[in-house]
Amino acid sequence: MSIANELADKQRDIAVSEFFERNKHILGFDNTTRALITSVKEGVDNALDACEEGNVLPDIRVEIHEGDDDEYTLVIEDNGPGVVKRQVPKVFGRLLYGSQFHRIRQSRGQQGIGISAVVMYGQLTSGQPATICTRVGPDHPAYELDLRLDTKENEPEVVDEEIVDWDKDSGTRLEITMEARYVRGAQSVYEYLRTTSIVNPHAELTLVEPDGTTTKFPRSSEQLPPETVEIKPHPLGIELGQLQEMAKNTEARKITSFLQNDFCRVGLQTARKICDKAGIGEDRKPSYLKTDDCKALMSAFEEVRIVSPPTDCLSPIGETLIRRGLRTEFEDADLVATETRSAEVYGGHPFQIEAAIVHNSDKLPDDEQVEILRHANRVPLLYQRGGCVSTKAIEDIDWRRYDLDQRGGQGIPHGSCAILVHVASTNVPFTSESKDAVADIPEIRKEIELAVRECAREMRSQIRKGKKMKRLRQKEDIIRKIVPAMAEKSAQILDKDVPDYEKAIARIMNAVMVTPTIEYEQGVGHDITIEVRNYTSHGKRMQVMAELPAEGDVEDPEPDAGYRGNMIVWDEDKIDTGEAREFSYRVRGLAEADIQNVDIFLDGIDATLIAGAEAWEGSEIEETAPEPQEIDDGDEVTQEVQV
Repeated sequence: MSIANELADKQRDIAVSEFFERNKHILGFDNTTRALITSVKEGVDNALDACEEGNVLPDIRVEIHEGDDDEYTLVIEDNGPGVVKRQVPKVFGRLLYGSQFHRIRQSRGQQGIGISAVVMYGQLTSGQPATICTRVGPDHPAYELDLRLDTKENEPEVVDEEIVDWDKDSGTRLEITMEARYVRGAQSVYEYLRTTSIVNPHAELTLVEPDGTTTKFPRSSEQLPPETVEIKPHPLGIELGQLQEMAKNTEARKITSFLQNDFCRVGLQTARKICDKAGIGEDRKPSYLKTDDCKALMSAFEEVRIVSPPTDCLSPIGETLIRRGLRTEFEDADLVATETRSAEVYGGHPFQIEAAIVHNSDKLPDDEQVEILRHANRVPLLYQRGGCVSTKAIEDIDWRRYDLDQRGGQGIPHGSCAILVHVASTNVPFTSESKDAVADIPEIRKEIELAVRECAREMRSQIRKGKKMKRLRQKEDIIRKIVPAMAEKSAQILDKDVPDYEKAIARIMNAVMVTPTIEYEQGVGHDITIEVRNYTSHGKRMQVMAELPAEGDVEDPEPDAGYRGNMIVWDEDKIDTGEAREFSYRVRGLAEADIQNVDIFLDGIDATLIAGAEAWEGSEIEETAPEPQEIDDGDEVTQEVQV
């Protein structure tokens, strides 16, 4: 008994901050190099979220200054809405304190651990408090606070505070001294900011390195991401304990009202079906539900058809902005292929996958593995590449089908390429609190593979078209040297006029060659010209079709054209042998990098004769309206069309 009492006396509460202080590796502070990257990541993520919520285009500056004894001072400054003075200690000096955890919508930060963990790491390794300067508007003073975190109580301690002069109208500046190590390479602060700029093209990022080198990652878009909408939990995304807690705390007096008011996509008819399947009376009070009742409800959720959760809680980057961000980084690339999948659901959580492939840039070596750019909710993932679902999905693809070198027929391919994958979700299933890799969820893995394959098909098509055109151009050059010389020599020998040899050249070439030209002028737009030259032995009638960009305004088609779905269409009666025709149009309202190539199709021409375009085979551009789908999303039944 005395031993039991002695053991009881030793037992005490453990503060969450005290736990993470002793297990800082869990949060990404397991070595001095990674600690610095993690600190920058948390600070920049917070700054981006704050600016977007304040409807401000982010302008973020990161400075790293080297001190003595392996200590560095990190400064992160933004132009966001600032933090009110009374909230500064809790935001920066208390773990598990934040505004995002209980909100079901896409956001970078979620758990309220990140930035306060950085403050904790700084004081743990340097012994110095963090300094936070913030201002909420030009008519308000700027406050500067020196802050520490009491790890025993998980409470902030304000060491000093004062009003200071600051030239910013609003924003926040964080300064922390910590034990760290600065490096350049694949896993570095520079790389984190570089890849952040690609998936956040609306942000301008500036890095000042310890040696004074300043690098600016300029914004390539003036468009803020669409604001996400908070949604309620979906019945298929909760667990038994969560359901019990919700039933206990709801304000609803009836089980049907509870299901309608506290969940999304549950209307009155659906709620009644759930109660019927679960064998629970509709008028029963939710607070009276027992464990067996909640289990019956969980089973009913699986049996009753419940519409997937809405997707306005997500904020995908979009193909245009992904292409623009990648073109800014890889401006010399031959091709940027992009794909945004429709939203899907895993475990009741909506998610959306975006992918892109950059091909043949001077920044990408052709004898090494392709660069994989992994992102989740617009945040780069630099560590644990092998444990991430994005990497596993890429490794599962047979890249030899897409003309890339894949040694042994498996694994990451080699070549002058970069593959980008972005996972957007209300609940990204990270493998750990350090948020370095996305868990291998089958639904997510499948969508990543489909998105990457679509980009790979476009890449293969462009590569093969380019190779075919190159061969034909070389063939044409040779023929145009030989045939005229032969014609002139024959005419000289026979003492006759030189014959028209264009038809002979056409018979030898035996191809319809399509050459697009894209010219861009600031303030005017993209002028796109398509030359179609008939190098066959007969005149050809055809339809010339060009796929239009998803955004932008199309003007001035020459000659007059029609439109079919997302295509501009010219219907040509006949293009004679050796004749060339030009088709042109203008696209206004897009940045230069938004249109780098055009998908062109010819209808009515044998595919084996076409060079520089594709034979038109399908009806995927035909617009057909799907059957409306009933959604019981309240007391009234509404109609939703999924396009």
